[in-house]
Amino acid sequence: MHTRLPYGRMVAFSLGDFFGGGAFNIINFLYPGFLALAVGLPPALAGLVIFIARIFDALIDPPIGHFSDRLRVRFGTRRGSLLVSAPLIVLSLFLTFYPYSNPSLTLRFFLALFSYMFFCAVQSSTMIPYYSLVSEATENYTERARVTVLRLGFSIFASIVCVALPGVIVGLFDDNTGYIAMSLIFGVVFMLCVAATGIFAKEGIPAPTQTGRFVLRDFLRPFKVKPFRQYLAIFLCCQITMAVMSALFFFYVDFYFSRDLTAAGGTSMVGLIGAAILFGMQIVALPVYLNMIKKTNKTTAYVTGAVIWIVGALVLFVLPANANPLYLYILAAVLGFGISGPGLVPHAILPDVIDVGALQFNARDAGAFSGVSNMIIQIGQAAGIAVVMAIIGAAGFVEQSIYEGAAQVVSQPASAQHAIIVILAIAPLIFMSMGIFVCTRYRLNKDRHVQVLKALEGTPKEKEAVLESL
Repeated sequence: MHTRLPYGRMVAFSLGDFFGGGAFNIINFLYPGFLALAVGLPPALAGLVIFIARIFDALIDPPIGHFSDRLRVRFGTRRGSLLVSAPLIVLSLFLTFYPYSNPSLTLRFFLALFSYMFFCAVQSSTMIPYYSLVSEATENYTERARVTVLRLGFSIFASIVCVALPGVIVGLFDDNTGYIAMSLIFGVVFMLCVAATGIFAKEGIPAPTQTGRFVLRDFLRPFKVKPFRQYLAIFLCCQITMAVMSALFFFYVDFYFSRDLTAAGGTSMVGLIGAAILFGMQIVALPVYLNMIKKTNKTTAYVTGAVIWIVGALVLFVLPANANPLYLYILAAVLGFGISGPGLVPHAILPDVIDVGALQFNARDAGAFSGVSNMIIQIGQAAGIAVVMAIIGAAGFVEQSIYEGAAQVVSQPASAQHAIIVILAIAPLIFMSMGIFVCTRYRLNKDRHVQVLKALEGTPKEKEAVLESL
């Protein structure tokens, strides 16, 4: 028998990921297009903005994780960070989606860059303590899976809301001021969710008191943990693929799948409905993968979803332009069902990996592990988005001119359309195949996790034996 977490506390832990999932998808789905079609940056420069800001974000992640392990305030190690960061979310999102329209391309580039860098800093100072906090909700293997499923349910629901509604809000305005309204509305919602987690999510595993300055070995130490390296690889493969696909999704719908309607100056809800189905199916599939984890293991759940994702993406090669939207909706449902598994598993195994780190180093550095993880993921996503934006730019993608009286971009050349399709179809095959390869070698299952927890109180010889089994 084990003690089940109260449902109210699970909800408190989960609310914070409304910001994590929601902001992630506002940025990934809307920001590349916002930079190209509202700020007027060429695709290569738009990709460069994202790349530089994410690299900056990656560099500050380990120190933030280190600080998170050592912060001591009334509301707890992690929760204090959330309460401080919450109000900054509003300001940072507002600046990120401010439609800078200065005639100078250089000035627009740097204004967009510094605004996005600020948002990345706020996001990391929020999400690294948050992920560390969730890993300290409980040490029970099954309860961690339950918390993770509920948390991802909130995250995916936020994804649906934050893919569908921002575009609707922006469309209510005749000019780019819709982005300002959208950023303020969602900034306030995110702030309230993060603050609620900071106030009500009480740790089940109190973080130990730690002191000391940040040094290079604090950054390098998590890499010594073999299950962490495996976790990082499978998570990175999933996140790069998701970032690339979300960055190009609306480009694909507007400039290929519904290209005749777009070229005629019309608009449709096909993209928004497709995205909603994509994320809605991820929620529907979560209980399926949770049950799969209980009956088999987390590797099976990851591999099953990854295979479905790969096969579904390859269908894009044969899906014709201007086809019946029903085909796109069916494909979105299949992709969503597939993505749900690889999306769930890395989040479910991180707390287990942190336990291995505690066994190996005799210290629970959840913030350090989260910081390093976030850093690597940010670099991977940044590189992926920057490369694909450069590719479609080289293929002839046309950005929006910001000069008064400039014609609205309503079509793209065939070369750019083909580049978008190839990237969307091939990215899952490449990256998720690598994820499958690594995941099949991951050995930290439920039984071995029980051994890890027992060894935490054991002799050095017992600890060494368990570590060698991983």
